[in-house]
Amino acid sequence: MAAKNHKISARLGQVMGLIAQRGSITVTELARQLAVSEETVRRDARLLEERGDVLKLHGALALPHHVGEAPFERRLRENAEAKRAIARAALDLVSDGDSLIIDTGTTTSIFAQELRNRRGLTIVTNSSDIARTLATVNGNRVYMAGGELKADNGASFGTTAVEFISRFRVRHAFISIAALHPVDGPMDMAFEEAELARMALARADNRVILTDSTKFGKSALVKVCEFSDVNRLYTDAMPSAELAGALETGGVDLYVARPPVPA
Repeated sequence: MAAKNHKISARLGQVMGLIAQRGSITVTELARQLAVSEETVRRDARLLEERGDVLKLHGALALPHHVGEAPFERRLRENAEAKRAIARAALDLVSDGDSLIIDTGTTTSIFAQELRNRRGLTIVTNSSDIARTLATVNGNRVYMAGGELKADNGASFGTTAVEFISRFRVRHAFISIAALHPVDGPMDMAFEEAELARMALARADNRVILTDSTKFGKSALVKVCEFSDVNRLYTDAMPSAELAGALETGGVDLYVARPPVPA
């Protein structure tokens, strides 16, 4: 009996660990990760819910204090290890004293955290999160685009923000995207986001996309640019043959940074 209780306790700890990593996770995914039945996960979930450790949300489990988070904060944890690997790989492109335009996005926000390993940077951004991360460290100068702030991600968009970005000429532009389609190219979910990303690329010598492989082969509402408008793509897995061919034809150098394998 003691051995059985120990096994259950260990599994509950694993459940809590997985939820903490992702903010929320479905019952189906928990069952797959733990190699147990969904019914076992549901029994565990009832125990954890009775203790007040988790909340059940439409077939998923979440930590109580994460339920009120903004969508951007939740997206930061999605595929976080892959995004961190991408950010660390792209860091090699940046030297002390460089100038950069960085648009808003979860991968670019994680990239900004990695940029704290560089000194004397000049950063132009429309993201309040990126501005806060880099403005007070290592002698950096940060220029924040004005315009309407979106409640979701704390980033500015619109004509004022695009015009502000257009005044700069920088060494590197780093943008994130919502989709990477082999025919339509890099795409975003909103016109204003695509417009700002397009301007960021136009104002840089090195034009870089940071995106995890979950965006591969997908389509979104607005086209950002042609493949030929981008120099480099940093991601976490090889794309399909069709997408890889489109990148090669467009002259995009592909850098794959694989996240560490869990022990």
